[in-house]
This record gives sequence, structure tokens and C-alpha cells, in this order.
Amino acid sequence: MRAVIAEDSVLLRVGLVKVLEAAGFEVVAETGDAEAVLAAARLHEPDLAVLDVRMPPSFTDEGVRAALALRASHPATAVLLLSQYVEERYATDLLTGETAGFGYLLKQRVADVEEFIDAVRRVAAGGTALDPQVVSQLLTRRHSDPLDRLTPREREVLASMAEGRSNAGIAEQLVVSESAVAKHINNILAKLDLPKAEADHRRVLAVLRFLGVSG
Repeated sequence: MRAVIAEDSVLLRVGLVKVLEAAGFEVVAETGDAEAVLAAARLHEPDLAVLDVRMPPSFTDEGVRAALALRASHPATAVLLLSQYVEERYATDLLTGETAGFGYLLKQRVADVEEFIDAVRRVAAGGTALDPQVVSQLLTRRHSDPLDRLTPREREVLASMAEGRSNAGIAEQLVVSESAVAKHINNILAKLDLPKAEADHRRVLAVLRFLGVSG
């Protein structure tokens, strides 16, 4: 898997390169600004782009705009955004689009190398990885809705789905069987009144509703 990295902190960028290379990724380009990573993507056609949310020159939303540009011009390139803090508006903007091959993590997660690489691989494989703190903060905007019908365990399962975990990953996290997870998910889809469709599509709709970014 070929990766490009855009992170203006030299120390963190060097650390990301080492962590990704140790995990088997080939880092084909590393830079400290958004424009350079877009040029690198055009040159190398990477499988994965790891971007800081705030980069030069304004240190506001350069990484987010680069992520949106990458997803438009290179839809096969997975995107993982890293942020110092939860940027709720940016997370919401990105989650209203295609969520396959997308991740949004706080930088502190990089310190837990095993967990971080698990999230990176999930995103690179076309899955989703959302930081638990991002999920939690997005939930504070919600008002009473069908989600209130869910049991505490069903809410835990749905929160794990929102973090991008598979049924097997949820089962491992909650220490239950995969069949129990599948049963909880069926109950969740029914309680949220989601129309019958392909299972994966209904799962995405459930997560978006949980995060409050879908009607």
C-alpha cells in the first residue's frame, strides 16, 4: 500500500513515516502543506493519504479542503485526517459525503501504535475509522429521536459501528459473540425505521443518523 503524508509538525511527520513503514506501507511522499500533498497524489496515485486538519499558510482548514479535493479527484485514495482537537464542523462536512475509505482521528491516538495501525488499515481497505471522542462530541447536538428507542447495549453496538468496526471487531470490543452483535444490529435497523435495502447501505444510514448528519 502506497501512502502520502501531509503534516507540518516535523517530529510527528517523521513518527508517522516510521510507524506506517513498520506496518508495511510504502510512504512515497511526505510534506508539510496541503498543496504539496495534492501534487504528490497526482504524481504517485497513492492508496492512502494521511492529512493534518490544520496546515500552513493559515492553519485553519487546509487539510480538510485537501481531503475533499482528494476524494473528488482520486476517489480510490483512502483519506485519514488527524486533528489536535475535535473539529466538529469539519467532521460533519466530511461525513455527509462518501464515508468509505475515510478516517478522522485525534493525534493522541498515534501514541497507541497498534490501535492506530488497525484504524489505518481499516481505512486503507475501504472502511471507516472515527475517533470515539469525535463520535461523542457529535452526539451532543442530538435531540430526542428514534435513537432513544435503543437499549444501552444497542447504543454501544451502534457507537462501535460509528467508529468503523466490523461485526467481529464489535464482538471483540464488547466481549460478546458475533451472532449477538448481528442480532443487536438487526434490532437497531428496525428501531430506526430504516427502509429495507442492501445490508451495508442500511448500516451506513444507521451510523449517519446516530451521528446526527443525516435526516
